Amino acid sequence: MNARDDLPVLRTLRELAAVVLSTPHLYVRWSRGPVADEASAESRDGLTGIRLPGLSANPLDVEPWWQDRSAELWVARRLYDYSHLPHDKGEGVRPWVLRGRVGGRGPDNEPLVRDVKPIGWIGESVIEEAQRAVEEQERAAEWGPMRRRGG
Repeated sequence: MNARDDLPVLRTLRELAAVVLSTPHLYVRWSRGPVADEASAESRDGLTGIRLPGLSANPLDVEPWWQDRSAELWVARRLYDYSHLPHDKGEGVRPWVLRGRVGGRGPDNEPLVRDVKPIGWIGESVIEEAQRAVEEQERAAEWGPMRRRGG
């Protein structure tokens, strides 16, 4: 993995969505960053401690069933679903975008990514914007209640 922690920072949902739309096979990973992950190039199952064959990440590609809906809202949802991880995993954990090859699936059916190429950090302002976008959808009754809260 050719990784550095001085990656560019994506600062808006619009900017992140543009990257997702222009670059296929992107993932978001919540960790202390590429350099910290480079040492092991693998994740561990949180329940059993078993080593997993790749880095646990979540896909950012917009699914075809999303049709012509907003890519920004898609990305917001993908971030919102896991925005609790910095709180759960501790200080220094933040989201970053990577490209790579799926080497398997983790215990939550998440992709385990190998041959990782870091793309950029996702700024805290993007997470805040994502939370507002999802909460606005909930208030507008366009989505059912998420029954979970980020952060």
